[in-house]
Amino acid sequence: MSSTATVHRHLRILKRRDPHIARGTAEAGLPRARRWEPGYGTLVRIIIDQQVSTAAGRAIWAKLERAAGGAVTSAAVAALTEPALRAAGLSSQKARYIQGLTDAVETGTLDLAAVNRADDDTVRERLTALKGIGPWSADIYLMFGLGRPDIWPVGDLGLQHGARLLLNLRTRPNPKRLDRLGESWRPYRSSAALFLWHYYGFRTAR
Repeated sequence: MSSTATVHRHLRILKRRDPHIARGTAEAGLPRARRWEPGYGTLVRIIIDQQVSTAAGRAIWAKLERAAGGAVTSAAVAALTEPALRAAGLSSQKARYIQGLTDAVETGTLDLAAVNRADDDTVRERLTALKGIGPWSADIYLMFGLGRPDIWPVGDLGLQHGARLLLNLRTRPNPKRLDRLGESWRPYRSSAALFLWHYYGFRTAR
């Protein structure tokens, strides 16, 4: 996301269009933007965060930072063995995913500078060619690493639950249905997604 001000501007536009967004923002307030530095470290962090709690992901990242000498760079991680990555709390599968990403960056197979300049579909294509980076991970990188405004990660469970609560649905929408539901929020679906996560947190914390 580019900035909190931009997210709020997008949501003001959406709530004029959609009474659900209007009601939800009146109830839960507006979220703050999230922005991560684009590049290798953020992709590693996204792999770490797959299917673990926020607290667990943060703890593993901190251990990996220490193992890498204070900065998670491709050169530093390339010097670590798989047992060293496992000692930082990574599963053997995620350790291999990160080694594959590291090798791609170090050999130039993956040119992240070129990826970061590419359009959304090309970014997805190049990132998902790597083992361990699926559509969800590519979309999270597009949203928070590159600040793209119209990303809609339909496979995200929190997003699905947020849509269920905001739209008063009987069941959590599957990715196909969520894709259809998000059509009315173009071209600001990144801001809509950020709000749905925020709204889900608000509702479940009560």
